[in-house]
Amino acid sequence: MGDFNLALVIVAVVVCVLVFLFNVYLLVNYQHPDDANQAYFPKAVVVFGLSVAAISILMLPADVANRQACRRAIYNGACDLTLPMKDLWLAVYIIDAILVFFIIPFAMFYYEGDQDKSVGKRLTSALIWVFLSALICGLVLGILYGLVGKLDFTVRRLPSSVIEFPTDWNRFTSANPCVSTDKLRLLCDAYAAPASSETTWTMRSTFPEYVVALATIVGSVLFTIFGGVGIFCLPLGLIFSFVRRPKAVITRSQYIKEATELGKRAKELKKTAETLRQEERSGTKGKNWRKNVKAVEKELLLLEDDMKALEEMYPQGEKAETSWALTVLGYLGKLVLGVIGLIVSVAWVVHIIIYLLIDPPVSAFLNQVFIKLDDVWGLLGTGGFAFFCLYLLLAVIAGAMMLGLKIVFVTIHPMKWGGTLMNSFLFNVALVLLCSISVIQFCSTAFGYYARATAAQEIFGHTLQSLRGIKYLYKYNVFQYGFVIFAALTLVYYLAFGWRKRKPRGRFQIST
Repeated sequence: MGDFNLALVIVAVVVCVLVFLFNVYLLVNYQHPDDANQAYFPKAVVVFGLSVAAISILMLPADVANRQACRRAIYNGACDLTLPMKDLWLAVYIIDAILVFFIIPFAMFYYEGDQDKSVGKRLTSALIWVFLSALICGLVLGILYGLVGKLDFTVRRLPSSVIEFPTDWNRFTSANPCVSTDKLRLLCDAYAAPASSETTWTMRSTFPEYVVALATIVGSVLFTIFGGVGIFCLPLGLIFSFVRRPKAVITRSQYIKEATELGKRAKELKKTAETLRQEERSGTKGKNWRKNVKAVEKELLLLEDDMKALEEMYPQGEKAETSWALTVLGYLGKLVLGVIGLIVSVAWVVHIIIYLLIDPPVSAFLNQVFIKLDDVWGLLGTGGFAFFCLYLLLAVIAGAMMLGLKIVFVTIHPMKWGGTLMNSFLFNVALVLLCSISVIQFCSTAFGYYARATAAQEIFGHTLQSLRGIKYLYKYNVFQYGFVIFAALTLVYYLAFGWRKRKPRGRFQIST
């Protein structure tokens, strides 16, 4: 037993190191050249935040493995040698909340501060904004915790009289399972308890658990929208990217024509950006200035996509044929990954419907799959479980990216390979951290049979679903229904419009 726990600790340490190195790799390859050799504090926050998000997702499989360490124990106290998962859960999610609501906003305020100001003034300005945010969050959390930070458990009182212990065991049957001297009463008091015996047992929640619960609610709203959209956006986006791929290399004359048009759009964008910059410096910003800035940013992203597509259709240089071959292989890889992802997405949606939305559940489905895989090899089911949890987080990111470019009421900083500024990085890290809490809560509920008796289920199951005012959202499966509805709408959208290529845009217009 001790060897098993030692192996689990070693695996956990190795995974944490690998996650950290992978996030450093992402930062180096995604960062904008303007941020090279500077903005070290935001970069440290990005790497640390991404590591916390990934580790928090992988902690649920670790929690399951930790539970199995004492499942077949033959001596008392074996479970005392396992990892303190409940304390680790609370520590990770308190760190998560501090990052989302305090450290990341501070890093963003400092990074986006006026570059003409001194470092001290930028630090002071960022600290003031964070202090005001912390004050408001603290007041809101304190008031809510004082008023409704309680757990309401529905219990049934079952009183019973005391009689002598029986000497005749033959009269116990399925129809008469109780100890009773009254031959006319064959059922126990527990069987015949009236509905009026139900009562509510109230106790105060701990403050860390309450902070995690409120953060989970905020993340659940985002998770329902982004995750529901992304669960089909992720695989179908890859598949339809293959469908809309360039079928052949264009001619040189076509390339010159398209490049000339892109040059005109770029020149127009540059002129508009300079006008907006002059308005900002002169202090004469109109009411539509910010709206126009967002329009320029969005048009710039579309222009970059068109430039990339043009380079794919007309590769240049000495290795043009090799570049085209790699482009073709890349689209084939997207098709394969899209098909695999579509299978996983369908399995997720079917599992939610038959296990969570139908009462009683039709089947344990994926829970049984993971258990069968564990019977084949101890870590096989745990690995599959981790894959489904991580896939759900990737679906959230894919949904956020899609809605950020398609819906006007939400703005998402896009991630670009070799062109992502630190404020965009920080924004996306905060989004991932906020949604990761909800992903864990959702997975612990969706895989409640496989992840039973874990510390995560205690926190995100019994505690969260018994909090006053919040429990009804989980009692009536509000988030699960919302997830399935958004997934269905996204599927219909892609089947109807996903195969279409984006039409060329007309002349760029700004609001006056």
